[in-house]
Amino acid sequence: VLDLMPRPASWSDELHLFLSCNMVRVSALNDALNTLTNAERRGKRQALIRPCSKVTVKFLTVMQKHGYIGEFEIVDDHRSGKIVVNLLGRLNKTGCISPRFDVSLEGIEQWTTNLLPSRQFGFIVLTTSLGIMDHEEARRKGTGGKILGFFY
Repeated sequence: VLDLMPRPASWSDELHLFLSCNMVRVSALNDALNTLTNAERRGKRQALIRPCSKVTVKFLTVMQKHGYIGEFEIVDDHRSGKIVVNLLGRLNKTGCISPRFDVSLEGIEQWTTNLLPSRQFGFIVLTTSLGIMDHEEARRKGTGGKILGFFY
């Protein structure tokens, strides 16, 4: 099969073409959560998240409601936007779940035991037909949805 393909002038030219291709951002939410976790581990007081998305803003709102992060400000740069987050030092780990699995009301318990270190603290964030919320609020409202991520 290799004999049928035309061989390039030099293999290094093909390698250069392969390496010069730009990487594609798969998940803006995953990048944002990794940025938060890394900044928190380094002891930073603020973190700059880019790009900004509506899902990222809602996820941060849930984290802020539970006191894991401080205030955050959305900076409009006429491109994809940025978010400046004030960190409080309470965040141990955040993560994005990909693909966004379907979670039934009964399945929430299994996901919490798999992802969270303890029943006492930490939250799983779900996107439901009623909006983006943590697993406890989804249980109170009696709805399931798709899992976005977790934090503790």
